[in-house]
Parts: sequence; C-alpha cells; structure tokens
Amino acid sequence: MREILRTNDPVLISYAQSLLKDVGIDSVVFDGHTSILEGSIGAIPRRIMVIDEDADRARSILSDSDLDV
Repeated sequence: MREILRTNDPVLISYAQSLLKDVGIDSVVFDGHTSILEGSIGAIPRRIMVIDEDADRARSILSDSDLDV
C-alpha cells in the first residue's frame, strides 16, 4: 500500500475518500485510532492509503481536485 495523503483534517480525509470512491479506488485510513488515543490534539496525522496499482491515479485525481498531494 502507498500513502497518498497525510492530514489532521477529518473533513479533508472524508472528501478525498469520497473522490476516490467515485472513481472506483478503494482507500483505507491509517492512524485514525492512534490519533484518538493521543487525545485528538492533532499530533499524529491520519494517512489515506491505496494499493500500489492505484497510487498514481489516486494522486492525479486528488491533484486535479486542488488537494495538495
């Protein structure tokens, strides 16, 4: 799996996952539970991960949507 986005913004994570889902790319959020354990102070960003084969296409989609990847 490859990381395509790292952020503390839950709205941005939801938006990015929605964009990817609309084009048929499955994604997984890593570190979501870790950020909750640290008290949600934003010290540990969450990561959106996709399979290796989808990484370039996913980055392109997010970039085309003006998300900084």
